[in-house]
Amino acid sequence: MRAVVFERYGEPAEVREVPDPRPAPHGVVVRVEATGLCRSDWHGWMGHDPDIALPHVPGHELAGVVEEVGALVTLRRPGDRVTVPFVCGCGSCPSCAAGHHQVCERQTQPGFTHWGSYAQYVALDHADVNLVVLPDDLSYATAASLGCRFATAFRAVVRQGRVAAGEWVAVHGCGGVGLSAVMIAAASGARVVAVDVSPQALELARTFGAAECVDAARVPDTAEAVRELTGGGAHLSLDALGSPAVCAASVGGLRRRGRHVQVGLLPSADGMTSVPLARAVALELEILGSHGMAAHAYPELLELVRSGVLRPDLLVTSTITLDAAPAALAALGASPGAGMTVVEPWT
Repeated sequence: MRAVVFERYGEPAEVREVPDPRPAPHGVVVRVEATGLCRSDWHGWMGHDPDIALPHVPGHELAGVVEEVGALVTLRRPGDRVTVPFVCGCGSCPSCAAGHHQVCERQTQPGFTHWGSYAQYVALDHADVNLVVLPDDLSYATAASLGCRFATAFRAVVRQGRVAAGEWVAVHGCGGVGLSAVMIAAASGARVVAVDVSPQALELARTFGAAECVDAARVPDTAEAVRELTGGGAHLSLDALGSPAVCAASVGGLRRRGRHVQVGLLPSADGMTSVPLARAVALELEILGSHGMAAHAYPELLELVRSGVLRPDLLVTSTITLDAAPAALAALGASPGAGMTVVEPWT
């Protein structure tokens, strides 16, 4: 098969022929019809993830067709149209037994713990636990967002963030996850403040329901701007980018007893990030993390997509070939981009 491969962190990847994957006894091989470019893939390419062993094929948000199943798989069969959460749970550890597959103690992640979906085929583990069957009328390009950015944003806003109608929600960083969060919060009846340095991203945020926008390239203190626009601060705020400064601004923009949800990855040399906890104590703020969404939680999301309440299809702003993926991956470091770029490996 053809796949995007990098041999060294931060150095150009290339498209080459590599062996086709084989399914584990509990797994499947999926023919990849669409896979999204995500900033998390850029972090992996840069060497920020200790799970990655070189050489490596990135890619973790995907949709496609089951091609081959392992001997122990009972619920899935060749020909099924599927997506998969970027965290694949084992199904048997204490966290999975409690329904928290997204923090599985033995989790695997395509594109991180093993070769991913910037390829024509990808192997996925524990298929009976992790595969999500897609409605026939949902396109592969749209469904690819449900493996990571859109499902991640849905759980961050709805479950971890506990959004309520009438609340103010600040979304810091309007890339794929951030724009998804804007759409989901607005559809939940919240009033959204979108924060980004890109006028294009902010324009898309308005299109997806943001009531107010803050241009972080022009405003020196975005936390103060959010507090002013919301009459005292957001009830719920998300760092959807992953930056110490953005995280601090998100916490700084909350009102009393507000809730911060960290969605964007925060890699650093020592694994530590400074957070203004003195403010969290004084205002009784909640500091929460959100790490994807388990496969069993997808029916609610899929019903909202089916009914048209949520429109992840609108996030797909471009499609590219596999040959264009290496350059697009490298470019994510300079700009995460607005909307979603989908790689179609068979075009």
